[in-house]
Amino acid sequence: MVEAAEAGVEQPRQLLFNRWDMSEVEIQDPSLARYVNLHTMIVPHSCGKLAGQQFNKSNMLIVERLINKLMQTENNTGKKELAIRIVREAFEIVNKKTKKNPVQVLVDAVANAGPREETVRLKYGGINVPKSVDTAPQRRVDTALRFITDGVYQASHKKKKSVSEALAEELIAAANGDARSYAVSKKEERERIAKAAR
Repeated sequence: MVEAAEAGVEQPRQLLFNRWDMSEVEIQDPSLARYVNLHTMIVPHSCGKLAGQQFNKSNMLIVERLINKLMQTENNTGKKELAIRIVREAFEIVNKKTKKNPVQVLVDAVANAGPREETVRLKYGGINVPKSVDTAPQRRVDTALRFITDGVYQASHKKKKSVSEALAEELIAAANGDARSYAVSKKEERERIAKAAR
């Protein structure tokens, strides 16, 4: 295998879902570059190999983290094949609507939906005082994924819209920074509360 690479023989590319090239995806936000992982897997399923240590989730493919967040609703608990199919269909819809790589759209959506500032409660003499703090990059990614999946759940639960259509619309709106996106509106709400607590 090494000899073939040294001889100049081009290695076959591994594409996500056999369609999307991860090498062309760029992370615009430098603070998130370490926490948004884009290593290539054909199917985003690491079989729990990265679940052993506390902060090892940063080494997990960002698409798999989205899939795992989709599985956390009461109807989809443990149904990874269903969640993978939902994301695959959503990526097809995103590609048809935007003519872009859907993984790039996902990365932009995560960057736009993660709050940069949050509040904590400090106790001074028995009184809780809100204080504004900067958000850690890993928490920004976690919160962005949670906001996106919460928005998908609200848009599709007991509605005619399918989950994959709701996910595609949420990703496109969040990637564009549209305030009508649930994730972006929740981010702005968090930042507004934090600004008031400075």
